[in-house]
Amino acid sequence: MTSDDELPEIPVVCDDCDTRTSVPFAEVEDAVARHNEQLHDGEPGAQVDPDVLDQLNDLVAKDMGILD
Repeated sequence: MTSDDELPEIPVVCDDCDTRTSVPFAEVEDAVARHNEQLHDGEPGAQVDPDVLDQLNDLVAKDMGILD
């Protein structure tokens, strides 16, 4: 079993603010939502780095046997 200390930090970007940060895996959803609520009136702005999200999606798909 993996502990929270072993999970990677996930890069989060906001092109509107021209910012980039890394957030602990367990906090990504809340951090993105908080940023967008506070700085963009709830509209999308911050997001997981799209390149990293694509890689994560590929890894999950391979684990599920969708991609070989």
